[in-house]
Amino acid sequence: MSGNSAAPLVQVRGLSKSFGTNQVLKGVDLDVRRGEVVAIIGSSGSGKTTLLRCINLLERYDSGSVQVDGVEVGYRADKHPRGEHELARIRAGTGMVFQLFNLFPHLTAAENVMLGLRKVRRMGKRQARELAEHWLSRVGLSEKFASLPIELSGGQQQRVGIARAVAMNPKVLLLDEITSALDPELVGEVLTVVHQLAREGMTMILVTHEMTFARDVAARVVFMDGGRVAVEGTPREVFGTQTHERLRSFLARIELKGV
Repeated sequence: MSGNSAAPLVQVRGLSKSFGTNQVLKGVDLDVRRGEVVAIIGSSGSGKTTLLRCINLLERYDSGSVQVDGVEVGYRADKHPRGEHELARIRAGTGMVFQLFNLFPHLTAAENVMLGLRKVRRMGKRQARELAEHWLSRVGLSEKFASLPIELSGGQQQRVGIARAVAMNPKVLLLDEITSALDPELVGEVLTVVHQLAREGMTMILVTHEMTFARDVAARVVFMDGGRVAVEGTPREVFGTQTHERLRSFLARIELKGV
């Protein structure tokens, strides 16, 4: 099932999520259109990562709705939770790149990319290898097909993670603080890959603490505060003269070059 092309590709309504007595998301609404890049910023604990994890149901939300291409992610039409088989198929449409790479240490770069193609997409080994090698080349790792994660730098591991997610041909790519575990000199090589994907029209939702990157790559920036969307707008609107006190305070603590 596909949604109306005029409708948002990702539609979040009234999303709530608690961990014990701590309510992390408090009725979040968010629309992301096809080909759009949306950056989510905010202080630690504001709910950014939990929102991403609810979108592809790595965390099951308590109430509200998450639809990707017109399909409710977490629950069937009868309101019953989806089973793991259904979830695997739906998650394949929401690629995720993690802060800490999450590569399988015993698999080569190519094998890490191939795994989802073989297990979820049911692709033949030869086709999966060709696609893995194509995307590893696209992220600048054509010399590293047979390398294990331990043989790669942090930046290279993160680029394998991006190749693995994009090779699955997701409808939307979710990027969770993908540079925060990297040494500063390795950040640029990863952000260059994301810039290229944005230019090619990949729909992306990215949680980032790189404000300059958010300004340069995103069509819209969402500032979360206390589990809610507090401010939303273009980079110029969000990073310009700001009347929202919490956002102004947040940005004052962040070095934002050239804005």
